[in-house]
Amino acid sequence: MDQEACVTREPWDLCFTAEPTEVAALRRAMRLHLGIWGLHEITDEAQLCVSELASNVITHVGPGTPATLAVSMSGVHLRIEVHDPDTRALPTLLNANADSEGGRGMALVDALADRWGVQLRPDGKATWCELATGLTSPNGHVAGPGVQRAEALLEFYAGAKPPFRPGPGRLGRAVAEESVITVITDFLHWLRAHGCDPDEVLDRAQTHFEMQSAGSGGPRG
Repeated sequence: MDQEACVTREPWDLCFTAEPTEVAALRRAMRLHLGIWGLHEITDEAQLCVSELASNVITHVGPGTPATLAVSMSGVHLRIEVHDPDTRALPTLLNANADSEGGRGMALVDALADRWGVQLRPDGKATWCELATGLTSPNGHVAGPGVQRAEALLEFYAGAKPPFRPGPGRLGRAVAEESVITVITDFLHWLRAHGCDPDEVLDRAQTHFEMQSAGSGGPRG
């Protein structure tokens, strides 16, 4: 079963001080969490956005400013927010050229993100951006040919209405897992009935899965 279907992507936040030395730590935290969430393919973009949003606070609000990085899912998008206490220094998208000393940070965010903006709050502001993840649902899996073939097989096998995906909560996932186990078990019986070695086939299938996962940066089916 696709590993992505079992991931619960809970919001998280991290307080930091707006200093250049803190930016690398924020990038590492983002990479770590996206690895846990199975969102390997947007890690580079997310790290760049974090760097630019944090650097924007350092440049326009001031070094030493207390700030917070908040990361969550917004539907099937990854939402990145950087909170700071200043409501006056609002990020602006400038037409920065190669000779510009500033203004390129938000231009980079604008190029990488699907959307971005600024939200004023009673205690300051939140500058945010959202990146497309390729997920079919916030806690679902990343679409891929292997996943689609498996769903079609399970729909046919179980007589279920498409799409065949885990229901909400642990019970829904348990039911889906049992359906997958039933299909795999029947295939193992079929292999043995035709003189094949089920253990050898399972080992080969696991090897193929690991190679495909490594090649795509994470489990995609």
